[in-house]
Amino acid sequence: MNPFSLLYYVLSVVLYLIALPLLVYLSFKRKYKKSIPARFFLFNNKRFEKEDGIWFHVCSLGEAKALKPILELVKAQDIKITTITQTGQNEAKKYKAEVRFLPYEMFLPFWIKKQKLLVVLEAEFWYMLFVAARRSGTRVVMLNARISDKSVKKYLQFAWFYKRLLSNVEIIYAQSEVDKNRFLALGAKNIEVIGNIKLAGKISKTKEYEKPLQETIVAASTHAGEEESVLKSFLEYKKQVDAKLIVVPRHPERFLSVYELLKRYAKENSFTLSQFSETKNFDAEIVLMDAMGELNNIYNISDIAIVGGAFREDIGGHNPLEPAFFGCKIITGKHFHDQKELYKYVHHVQYVESDEIHKALMAAKDLPPSMVEEKIDLEPVVKKILEV
Repeated sequence: MNPFSLLYYVLSVVLYLIALPLLVYLSFKRKYKKSIPARFFLFNNKRFEKEDGIWFHVCSLGEAKALKPILELVKAQDIKITTITQTGQNEAKKYKAEVRFLPYEMFLPFWIKKQKLLVVLEAEFWYMLFVAARRSGTRVVMLNARISDKSVKKYLQFAWFYKRLLSNVEIIYAQSEVDKNRFLALGAKNIEVIGNIKLAGKISKTKEYEKPLQETIVAASTHAGEEESVLKSFLEYKKQVDAKLIVVPRHPERFLSVYELLKRYAKENSFTLSQFSETKNFDAEIVLMDAMGELNNIYNISDIAIVGGAFREDIGGHNPLEPAFFGCKIITGKHFHDQKELYKYVHHVQYVESDEIHKALMAAKDLPPSMVEEKIDLEPVVKKILEV
């Protein structure tokens, strides 16, 4: 290990010791009860069983979903997957693969077992992951790589650090020319633009629900603060249009708090309210979808999709391809920086502030459904990756 990597490693140990009380506390939180013990204490998180497989590292749900068309092209290989979040872990376990949480950097030099190839998706820049994988004899590739508008300034301020990190990467497959130029500015080499691999994913529903007679609006992948903005707009819209609202929070640990918010609004405005997990129907005027894996099924019966994560500056938006595929009229916020590349391919989207959602709902009747006009072929990309 060179002096810089050794210093970085020592700092990671010091930070671990400082954060230890907080990590123990968070381990008891529902959201982190599996991920933190696995990542920071290696609880039920042993090394991969075999060497010489293909290892994919993703962060969370969206990236884990994006793996599907890739894995279909490398069926014969011994596949390993690491994730950061519990939702990513749950999705990754649907594949025929060894699945683990990625341990904290301090453990990686001892935890990593040599593989043929490590494919890191999007913006997972963990220094010890790249260094320890390379030292083990594992070739490293970045796929669907991006640097968002929001974070580019921070990366450039530490370009000296990211140049060291990226020197361990054999090839970077970037989402766009903008991303390529940003990686070049960080000192990266051997970069190829292939577009966003999420355009290659097959979008489908898992269940067929009967479409409600009323106009159906889904508030999809919402975060704290966004539900209230949607509710206020829906109350105004409901005075003029016979409509119902289905709310699908992004994170399952928020189901209860979101239900309490919906209950207050429903009571104050004499609306009927239900939880899907209890009724299994959409008869109420406001429905909380408190079950996982249902969002595409809801898009399939919705007329308008208010896509969350973009009404708050700190989130960066969520995938618009799914509501567009099902023909929803899309309304989203203006802070969609993490999904900017995908929105380039989706037409007829309204981008509004949170206090303009009602106006967008009223305008939707005169707009065509959103649509996606482009796909990418992953086969030549995967072939090149395997030949690196």
